[in-house]
Amino acid sequence: QVHLVESGGGSVHTGGSLRLSCAASGSIDNIPLMSWHRQAPGKQRELVAAMTSGGTIDYADSVKGRFAISRDNAKNTVYLQMNNLKPEDTAVYYCRAGVVVTSGGGYDFWGQGTQVTVSS
Repeated sequence: QVHLVESGGGSVHTGGSLRLSCAASGSIDNIPLMSWHRQAPGKQRELVAAMTSGGTIDYADSVKGRFAISRDNAKNTVYLQMNNLKPEDTAVYYCRAGVVVTSGGGYDFWGQGTQVTVSS
């Protein structure tokens, strides 16, 4: 079994910053892909940023230049530095990990979500 634990959400004003963390633990062999997604009320969940274990990164257009994803592969942890936050960034943010488990096979795991609220 694999568990993802997120932290770092909160409430800020427009222009503020937050840093999210997501640590994976359990029967992990390696994690080829870790990503952040978000879901605002009444909207579908969307990809925010993704990073492979080799360092390839992708961002949603709406966050390019403001958000930065990074990983510590030794700690199975992914981070999301969010700067210049806007009210439209308000959402529940979820960590996702594509994990190769020690018993073999690849599986997707999700964190429990952390609320980010940006007020004007």
